[in-house]
Amino acid sequence: MEKKTIYFIIALAVFAMAGGCKGREPEGFFLTDHAEVAGSGSGDASQPKGGSEDTAQTGGGPGDDAQAQVIYVQVSGAVAKPGVYELNEGSRIFQAVELAGGLTEEADGSAVNQAAALSDGQMVYIPRQGEEPSQGAASPSAGQADGKVSLNTATEAELMALPGIGEAKARSILAWREQHGGFSQIEDLMKIEGIKDGVFSKIKDSIKVD
Repeated sequence: MEKKTIYFIIALAVFAMAGGCKGREPEGFFLTDHAEVAGSGSGDASQPKGGSEDTAQTGGGPGDDAQAQVIYVQVSGAVAKPGVYELNEGSRIFQAVELAGGLTEEADGSAVNQAAALSDGQMVYIPRQGEEPSQGAASPSAGQADGKVSLNTATEAELMALPGIGEAKARSILAWREQHGGFSQIEDLMKIEGIKDGVFSKIKDSIKVD
């Protein structure tokens, strides 16, 4: 009897231990499920952050591509440093004059509307005091109905609008015209020192005699 009792007690103990292990298994699975859910939730929460970073990177793109437009203007006449200058689009004549070193003492600044806007390829001529006023922002065909410059009536500014004709050559043309009473043909231009076939070939289609 005593042996049977002992065996019975041992069997109960083994059963109790086995039952206790089975009772803890659901708790372990429950914790594992929560860990997986928590991990999944943190992944979802981080997604908007990543999206906002992408938006910030693409937001500044268009601004980086914007470039300021520039124009080129020739400034001549009574300025300290005649030449071609680069300015921002929308600049005014007075700004081009400043780049050219400003007006000289003999300049007639009131003869030109220095507040006028500039355009690309434009020529600005500042006349001297006592000089016949000309267009301060002349174009190659200014004052010419057919687009050609008359050698017998053109002003210094209009002559300087021709390719290859600077201030010195324009003055030589005016001096020759005054000395000889005008041009009878456009080829007479090559009689002036400094104006040969190269220069003449560039301007022959843009000049005329009256």
